[in-house]
Amino acid sequence: MIEQMSEGIKNNVVALYAHGMISHQDYERVVIPTVEEKIRLHAKVRLLFVLADDFEGYTPEAMWDDTKIGLQHLTAFERIAVVTNSVWVKEAVRFFGVFVPCPVKVFPKEEIQSATAWANE
Repeated sequence: MIEQMSEGIKNNVVALYAHGMISHQDYERVVIPTVEEKIRLHAKVRLLFVLADDFEGYTPEAMWDDTKIGLQHLTAFERIAVVTNSVWVKEAVRFFGVFVPCPVKVFPKEEIQSATAWANE
């Protein structure tokens, strides 16, 4: 499940909190409308993506949705902050981050405030 975060988040930041298994419905209901609305309002946006300790992963459909939204709005992102203690997620973000035309940083859960500040800069 993915939920929007709003406390301490600037208007041009898409802030999402993920836990459990992420599904296509999460993208349809939360991620896609949120990203598209923020881009419509601000043209350039930032992403703060926080993964809870109970994060399990993505369904194949959700992975495809993530890929599509990333490709459709590739140049709309100014920076991406991912907050997680998951080793496999950290490594995946570091690997795929080199293909994204904006700064991408991974923060440990203990540094969520630093990640939020960096996304808000």
